[in-house]
Amino acid sequence: MYATAGNAALKQYQQVGTEGQVADADGHRLVMLLFEGALERINAARAALEAGNLARKGELIGKAVTILGGLRETLDFEAGGELAENLDLLYGYMQRRLLEAHVKNQPELMQEVVGLLRPLAEAWAAIPEEARRVPLETAAGA
Repeated sequence: MYATAGNAALKQYQQVGTEGQVADADGHRLVMLLFEGALERINAARAALEAGNLARKGELIGKAVTILGGLRETLDFEAGGELAENLDLLYGYMQRRLLEAHVKNQPELMQEVVGLLRPLAEAWAAIPEEARRVPLETAAGA
């Protein structure tokens, strides 16, 4: 389902600013950082909108869209098959909804994306430690 998350995910996360040491993170942790980063930025964008700081809202939505792009880049369509294809479509939908939320200043669209993304992040976090040690390509094909 997910390709080697190393370089693409690391670049996407670094582009939007990190507060941690992603250089030492494994593939599972890098994907988790992407989920966390997207959720944090969407929630902050909603707060910025509510505070009337439209420039900050736009900046944060842009970063969240970029992070979702990073999640899309980690997908391994060969190993992940239909699941990877469905995740790609879902991440694309989330990106479009965030852009619509930005243009229309609609916080409920941001909340919709949070509602879609949070369960994915929770499921990813729930992967047992033993499965995390399996090379990403092997785990994705299972």
